[in-house]
Amino acid sequence: MIQEQQPQRVRFNLLGPLEGWADGVRLRLGGARQERVLATLLLEPGKLVPVSRLVAAAWDEEPPATAAHQVRKTVADLRRRIPGGSGILITDGPGYHVCLADDQLDLIEFGQQVGAARTASAQGRPADVLRALRRALSLWRGPVLSGAGGPVVEAAAAVLEERRLAAAEQFYALRLDRGEASDLVGGLRELVARSPLHEALRGQLMLALYRCGRQAEALEEYARIRELLVEELGIDPGPQLSGMYQAILRDSPEIAAPPALAAPPAPPVPTAEPPCTLPYDLTDFTGRDTQLRELLDRSTKAGERGARLIAIDGMGGSGKTALAVHAAHRMAAAFPDGQLQIDLRGFTPGEPPVAPGNALDILLRALGVPGDRIPDDTGGRTALWRSALLGKRLLLLLDNAVDTAQILPLLPPSGDSLVLITSRARLVALDGAHWISLGVMPTEESARLVTETLGVPRVAAEPAAAVELAQLCDHLPLALRIATARLRNRPRWTVQYLVDRLRDETHRLDELSSGERSVAATLRLSYQAMDDASRTAFRLLALHPGAFLDAHSAAALLGTDVRGAEDVLELLLDAHLVQQPEIGLYSFHDLVGSFARSLRSPATRPRDEAAVESLLDYYLSATERACRVLFPGRERRPTGIAAAAAELPLLADADSAQRWFDREHGGLLAAVALSDRTGHDRYTVCLTRNIVFHLNARGHFDEFFDLGRPALAAARRLQDLDLLAVTLTNMGVACWKLGRFDEGIEVAEEARAVAVRRGDRRIEAHGESTVGLLMTMLGRFSEALPHLERAIAIDRELGATRSEAETLTTLSTLYEQWGRYAEAAAAARRALELAHGLGPQSNGIMALTDLAFAQLGLGHDAQAHASLERALAGCDDASSPGDVALALALSAEVCRRLDRTAQSAEHAARALALVRTSGTPVRQAKVENLVAGLERHRGDHAAALALHAHAHKVASAINYRPEEAFALEGMAHAARALGDHAAAREHRRRADVLFAFMDVPEDHRRR
Repeated sequence: MIQEQQPQRVRFNLLGPLEGWADGVRLRLGGARQERVLATLLLEPGKLVPVSRLVAAAWDEEPPATAAHQVRKTVADLRRRIPGGSGILITDGPGYHVCLADDQLDLIEFGQQVGAARTASAQGRPADVLRALRRALSLWRGPVLSGAGGPVVEAAAAVLEERRLAAAEQFYALRLDRGEASDLVGGLRELVARSPLHEALRGQLMLALYRCGRQAEALEEYARIRELLVEELGIDPGPQLSGMYQAILRDSPEIAAPPALAAPPAPPVPTAEPPCTLPYDLTDFTGRDTQLRELLDRSTKAGERGARLIAIDGMGGSGKTALAVHAAHRMAAAFPDGQLQIDLRGFTPGEPPVAPGNALDILLRALGVPGDRIPDDTGGRTALWRSALLGKRLLLLLDNAVDTAQILPLLPPSGDSLVLITSRARLVALDGAHWISLGVMPTEESARLVTETLGVPRVAAEPAAAVELAQLCDHLPLALRIATARLRNRPRWTVQYLVDRLRDETHRLDELSSGERSVAATLRLSYQAMDDASRTAFRLLALHPGAFLDAHSAAALLGTDVRGAEDVLELLLDAHLVQQPEIGLYSFHDLVGSFARSLRSPATRPRDEAAVESLLDYYLSATERACRVLFPGRERRPTGIAAAAAELPLLADADSAQRWFDREHGGLLAAVALSDRTGHDRYTVCLTRNIVFHLNARGHFDEFFDLGRPALAAARRLQDLDLLAVTLTNMGVACWKLGRFDEGIEVAEEARAVAVRRGDRRIEAHGESTVGLLMTMLGRFSEALPHLERAIAIDRELGATRSEAETLTTLSTLYEQWGRYAEAAAAARRALELAHGLGPQSNGIMALTDLAFAQLGLGHDAQAHASLERALAGCDDASSPGDVALALALSAEVCRRLDRTAQSAEHAARALALVRTSGTPVRQAKVENLVAGLERHRGDHAAALALHAHAHKVASAINYRPEEAFALEGMAHAARALGDHAAAREHRRRADVLFAFMDVPEDHRRR
C-alpha cells in the first residue's frame, strides 16, 4: 500500500529579508524580480493585486513592453518553487492574490497581535497588552526586503514601519509606566538609530536615561534631535519633547515613574439573548481607544441610587454616536434584558427635538408594551416606563440629546441598568453622570482612520499627502470620513489633488461636504442654537490671531469686563465651539475657526475692525505693564496711543509677569502680524518694542530679528524719528545676538545718527555701545574702545544706570580678549556695583562671569570660582540660556583648575546641552571652545579637536574673530597631540594672523 504524502507546511516571513520556509527548509525563491512580485502579493494577503501593480513593483524604471507577460512568467516560476504554490498564488481576474492561513505569514500574525493588544487595552488588561506587543515586535527582523524592494514595495513598507513604530511606542510607554528604565535603553537606542526624527521614541529614551540617573546623556539626546530637526526640516522639537527636556533640566517630580493601574473588573456574563434596537456598528470603526477603554470600564461600575449614566459630549462631527454605538455593541452581552437606542434629534436639521412623552412611547413599544396600554400623558408614560424596568439589566442609548429636561423622564430607576447619552453640549444639570468629552482625534488615530477608510494601497502611494489630509481635516472624524469618501468615489483623484483643494481655507468647508453630510452644516446647527449675543461673540472671538486666548484678551475683543468674557467663553466651551487646552485658556478647532471666520461680511466690518483695535490696545498696555515689572530702569517712551480701556492682568511681581509673557508668547507675535497686516503701523512699532525685551531675555533671537523687520518698515512709513531710532536700536541688538555684525553696525550707526539729529542722548549712547560691541565681536578692538567709552560717559551723565552697566560688561569682554585683565576686572566690578542697585531682576550674571574671566587671566582661580558660584546662584528660569551656559562652561574650567573633576564634567555637559538647544552662535562658539579646552586637558584630543572645529565653523560663519582665533589655536594643540603636525602648523598660522589683526599680545593667545 502506498502511503499518502502529507503536504508540506509553507510559511513566509516578510518583516525583514523575504524568507519562504517549507517544513523547516528555506525555499529558494529566485532573484530580485521574484522577491518583489511575491512581496507585493504578501503585503496584501487575500486581496486582489492587479498585474499592473506587480509590473510597477518589479521595475524601478520604465518597464518593457513585455512586462505583463514577464510578471505572469514570474508568478509561474514562483508556483514551481513553492510547494503547493498553485494553491497559494491564485489567479484572480486581472491579477493574483495569495491564499494563506493566519500562521503562514508573519505580517498577518503581526496584525493579529497588535489587534489583540488593542482589545486588551480597551478592556484594561495591561499585562496582556505587553505580552501581545512583545510578540508583535519580535516578528520584525529588519526593513521589508531589507530596504531593496523598490518604490512600490517601499511605499507599502513605510506604512508597515509606521505601524511597527506605533506598536513600539506603546510597548515602551507601558513599560515605562510600570517603572522599568535600565532594561529599555538598549532597545530604544536601536529604534532611535533607525528613526532618528521620531520625537516620541526619543522622548522615551530621554525619560529612560533620566530614570537611570543618566541626566547628561538624556540632555544630549535632546541636543541631537534638535540639531537633526533644524538641519533636515528647519523646525524645532515639538512641545511634548521640549517639555520633557525642561522637566529633566529641572529634575521635575512630574516625570517620576507613575504607579501601576489596576485592571477593571470583567463584564457580567450574559444570561439571555437580548432584544436590540441599536444601529449597526461601523465595520471600520477606528480610534478613540482611550475613551472607549474608559467607557467600558465605567460601564461595569454599579450605580448607587439609580441607573449608571455615561454622557459623551463633543463638537458636531467628533464621532459621539459612532463611539457610543460601538461601545454599546461591545457591552451588549452584559445587559440581557435589552439594548435600546433612540435619536432624540436635539441637533437635527429641520426637525424639532423629540419630546420626552414621544420618546417614552417609542421606548415602551420597543420593550413590547402594547399601544393600548401606553398612557396618553407624559407622567403616566414615565411611571409605566420605570415600573417596566424594575429589576432589569437594560442598556439605553439616548443619542443627540438637547438638554437635561429631555433626558430625566427617560432614566431607568435601577442601578443595574446603563444609560449612554450623547450631546453636543455638556449637560451640567445632569447629576450623577460620568462625562467623557470628545475633541479631535489624536494624530495616530486619525492616520489609522484614513488608512482604514481609504485603503492601504492609496495611503502607501501618497503617505505625505495622507498625513496632510488628516491635518487639513483637523483630525475631525466627520471631516476625515467625508474626505476619504470623496476620494473613494473619485478614483481618478489623487490624495494630493484633494489636499491641494483643501489648502484654500476660503473653500475648505465647501470641500468637506458629501451628499447630506457636511462639516459646515454640522457646525451651523450648534451656531444657530445660540442666542444673537453669543453668535456675535463667537464671530468676534475668532478675530484673535493666536493659537489661544484668555478671558482678558476675549474681554478686549468683546468690549466687556473679564467676568463677562469668561461667561461667554464657558458657554462656547459647553457647546464645544471652543476647547480648553488648560485652565484659563481657550482655542478654536481649526475647522470651527474657519467656520467662524466665514461669518464675516461687509455688514460686520465696522464692529470687527473696532474689536481688532481694542485687542491691540490691550496687548500694548499689558506688555508695557509686564516690561515695567521685569525690566526696571527701562526708559518709558511715549507711543502716541491712549492707554487701553480693557481690564489688564495684575502682573504684580516678576514671576507673574514672566509667566504671562511666556504664555502669551505666540499670541503676541501673531498680534504684531495682525497689526502689520491691517495697517496699524504705530501698534506694530510700539508692540514690537515691548515684545523684543521678552524675546531677548528668553533667547528667542530669530523671532526678535523677524519681528524687527516689519516694525522697522512701519516706523519708516510713520516718519516718526523717535520710534525709528528706538526700532533701529533694537534691530542692532538682534543683529548682535544672531552674529550679523556688519549689518548690525550699519543699523546702529543709523540709529545713532537719527538720535543725534533729534537730540536723543539715550539712543545716541545705545548706538555708540552697540557699535562698540559689534566691533568687539569682529576683533576691531582699537576701533571699538572709543565707542564704548563715549557710551559710558553719556550714560553716566544721564544717570542711565542699566545702560552703563551693560556697556561696562562689553568693555570688560573687550579688555579680557585683548589680554588687559586688570582693566577687564575693574570694568566688570563697576558693572556689578551698578547691577546691584537695579534690584533683583538685574542679578549681574554677565558682570560676574566677565569678572571671573578677568580673574582667571590674572591667575586668581579661587576668586573666579567664588564669582561664578554667585553667578550661577542668581540664575533662574528667566535667565538667558546662553548666559547661563557660558557661566557653566567657565565654571567647568575653574573646577578643573581646582581639581574638582566630577563637578567640572557635570558643568561642561550642562553647558553644552543648554547652548546647543537655546544659545546664540556667539555663545555657542565661546562655550564649545571652553569645553574643548577641558577635553584637551583630560587627554581626549579627538573630542577637543571636534569641539574646536565646530566652534570654528560657527565663529567663522559670522566673522566672530576672537573665538575663531581661539578655536584655531585649540585645533593646533589638539592636532599636534594627535600626530598631525602639518595641520597643527596650518591652524597655528591662521590663528596668529587673526591674533595679529586684533593686536592681541603673544602671551595672551591661549585660554
